[in-house]
Amino acid sequence: MLKGLLDPKVDFVFKNIFGSDKNPELLISFLNAILKPKDKITAVEIKGNDIEKQFIEDKYSRLDIKATTSNNEIVNIEIHLKNEYNMVKRSLYYLSKMQEEQLTEGEDYSKLCRTICINILNFKYLNTESFHTGYRLKEIETNEELTDIIEMHFIEIPKLKDNTDEKDMLVAWTEFLKNPESEKVRSLELTVEEIRQAKDKLIKMSNDSVQREIYEMRAKILKDKVSALNKAKEEGIQQGLEQGIQQGIQKGLEQGLEQGEKNKAIAIAKNLLDVLDDETISLKTGLLIEEVKKLRKK
Repeated sequence: MLKGLLDPKVDFVFKNIFGSDKNPELLISFLNAILKPKDKITAVEIKGNDIEKQFIEDKYSRLDIKATTSNNEIVNIEIHLKNEYNMVKRSLYYLSKMQEEQLTEGEDYSKLCRTICINILNFKYLNTESFHTGYRLKEIETNEELTDIIEMHFIEIPKLKDNTDEKDMLVAWTEFLKNPESEKVRSLELTVEEIRQAKDKLIKMSNDSVQREIYEMRAKILKDKVSALNKAKEEGIQQGLEQGIQQGIQKGLEQGLEQGEKNKAIAIAKNLLDVLDDETISLKTGLLIEEVKKLRKK
């Protein structure tokens, strides 16, 4: 084996394992584990399962998985290594595009299929304790569901707890993504056929020099992108600090000048107390009449 197993969280590897029409049973198992439908998904039609080299090299591309299920659902799966702080809006945009692309002009809305976005995150994102959360359109006060025509799922890998039930297939798949070489996954291989198949496929990819070369190229691109995001964040923080300091200095100067002018006006007003009335002093110095009256009482 070369250098150990490839990381299944890198989108190139994930797409090769779950987005291949040669092993649709892996995607079927994964989707049933996430969606837990009343009627099990029995077949999938995987879209765009070819991975061209120029697509791999594109820093801005996303190697996602698109599929249509036997339950007449359209599914999009993406795996993310770094928080870009736009996950919800991004998923809503994808859902709307998935809806829009189903119909041509003049077609009946009743033909719209259920559309589902699944986001697999290698970071904590939502303010929830569960590693898996799903969302639909619901009434604000009664929580009554309006429709299940769109659905959004988040799987936050770091939130998977050590004592979670491994008999649950979503837990098993998340353990595989988290660390395919762990003792837990080795144990799961013995009892879960789909996990064994996925592990075998990962081993073959890891021992294929061409696949490893593409993987390393893709991993470097993703690493560079993460570094760029971190740098942009750091620069944004630094710029914010500098702006804050500058604004603080400017505000301090303005407040100092303002207080200086106020002190000057008070000094002039004191000299005029014996010769002018309160209203005239206020007019001459800019002080409020109440402020002038307070000076007389001192």
